[in-house]
Parts: sequence; structure tokens; C-alpha cells
Amino acid sequence: MSFTTPPRPFDVTALFPQLAPLARTATRLHPRPGSPTVHDSSVGGPLLWPADEPWPHCDEPHDRHASPVVHSPDDVRTLRRDLAAATERLRLDPGAPETTPEERENWERIKAGRPWFDGPIPLLPVAQLYARDVPFPCPPDADLLQVLWCPFDHAEYAHPRTVLFWRSAAGVTDVLDAPPEPPVVQSAHYLPEPCLLSPEQVTEYPHPRELDKELRDQLDDFSRWESIDPARYNAYAYDPGELYLNNLSTAPGWKTGGWTRWDPTDPVDRSCPECGTEEVPLLTIASSEWDGGSGTWIAEEDRTTPAPRHPGAEDGNFTLIDIVGGYNLQLHACPADPTHPHIQLIQ
Repeated sequence: MSFTTPPRPFDVTALFPQLAPLARTATRLHPRPGSPTVHDSSVGGPLLWPADEPWPHCDEPHDRHASPVVHSPDDVRTLRRDLAAATERLRLDPGAPETTPEERENWERIKAGRPWFDGPIPLLPVAQLYARDVPFPCPPDADLLQVLWCPFDHAEYAHPRTVLFWRSAAGVTDVLDAPPEPPVVQSAHYLPEPCLLSPEQVTEYPHPRELDKELRDQLDDFSRWESIDPARYNAYAYDPGELYLNNLSTAPGWKTGGWTRWDPTDPVDRSCPECGTEEVPLLTIASSEWDGGSGTWIAEEDRTTPAPRHPGAEDGNFTLIDIVGGYNLQLHACPADPTHPHIQLIQ
């Protein structure tokens, strides 16, 4: 299924021509639950991983006190399956039982958790992007980006630590059939729901905090918007600054490219640790496809589909990932050489 972002409420460059040369293309990924294969671009799907290449593990220590109760990936999948079944059952028959005996038995068994594990943790697949599907900066000899993470918070991040792998898809002829999985994960929110992608390109403009003060002041000036009936933009925001921030600058949700969204922090240095080149947005790992302030970005198809049939659909969290209570994990790559160390930002 394809997804279509509605046109922006206004042509912001007609009011502020200074923004026109700052336009960038972002590719919204629109992840939706499905059954991806190793040959698909996906979130949380299987990877095209060479059978003769060791699967990566995290050897760093993990804080057992950060999450007193941990679960196995299969526990998480069972709970999600049961919740999806209950959601659909109640959708079809509001008078149906909220839980079945089997679902209650699963919950009682799983809520006790699993024993803590102190050994190396196999990394989890987060995303696989084929260049044929999604444009992103990649090395000359690569057409495939694979993103994995350790499903535990790390002291220097307080969120999962990501690892990037670049490869040529044609060079993988023998695929690893059964990659190892972590025996436990710190949070169910760190196990992505397998999703297929429907890439769509949109135009973005810089977050207000990346604009010079003069232009920021103009964006906040009601008189600069006099050509637009205030009743129209009041439908989208309390003031013009919020209108630009939430509806005219950066798209929410999973995406590649575009501009960095700065919230809650101000812009920080993004110099490549290896060569000093300013790194650019590579992939945004989002907790949701939209929020209360960005409703104009909801795809047309999401506005017209029937009631959601799986957990997370109501609030746009189709991947069931949650980053620090609703934030985004933005990965930045070096445009001079994407194999240089990448930068992670929580915004």
C-alpha cells in the first residue's frame, strides 16, 4: 500500500522566499506491520546477512537495575499477538470478553519475567534499507544499509546503541537463516514490530532553531502572515511560529534525509569524529508517525482506513518502538564517507 502526505497548508516559500534555497528532500518511510523478507526494505524484518559473517554482539555491561523485570523476544511477541487478537475481537463484537483464558494464562506466565543475562547480547535488527527503494548517502560500493541495536540502555546514551553495516546486496549469495536473538530485552519497546515500508519523498525546511534570528523573528511576526486569513492558520496552530514548526518545516515519523528536528535541545555540533565534516541526517527512528501537533502530516490513507486492528495504530506507533518516552533517535552520517562513525541524537 502506498501512502500520500497531504499538501502543506500553505506555500511557506511564497511568504518567506529566503527559505526556498534551504529546501531539502526527505523520504518518509511509512512503516506498517507486515511480513518482510531479507529482500525487502523493512523495519524490524530479517536481514540479508551473509552466512559466513559473524552476527554482531554487544559485549558492554548492562545495568540490571534499569529494568527489574526483563522478557524474552518471544514473550513480547506473544503479548503483542494476544493484544492484537483482543483488539480485533472487541472491534468486531464490543460485547466479547476482553481476554480469553489462554490470554490470561500467557499474561500470568510472562509478567514474572525472565532471569537476567550477563553475557554478550546479540544485536537486534532495527532497519534494512535498499538504495533501490530509499535514497540515502552510501559508500560507492554499497547499496544496502543495515541498522542494528543492543536492546538495552547504555550509560552514555540512556537508549539503545546502534550499529551500521553497509554492504552490496549482490555480494550476499548465502544468507544466514537463523540469526541469534537476545535471551532478554530491557524493554518491549526495543523490539521493533516487523514492518514493510512505503517510501514517499517530501520537502522539508530547517527547524526554526537552525534559522538566523532575523528569519525566526519574521516567522513569529503575525503581520508577515497577513495574506493568509488568521482563521485558516488558527486551525493548525496557536501562532505562526508553531504553524511553521509543526506543519511546514520537518516531517514527523520514520524517514531518511531532510533536516534535523531539534526538540528539546538546541542544535549541537555534528562534526564527523573522523574527518570533521558536518554529518547529515541519515535515518530517523521515530516513536510515532505523528503527534498532537503534527496532524497535517498524517497520510491520506491513514485518515480513511477502518478502525485500527493492531496495537499502536491509533497513535501512529506502528513499529511499537518507543525512544525515551516518545522521542526520536536520529542517526547522522558523514557525507564525505558514510562508513565513518555515525552520530546519534535524541530529539
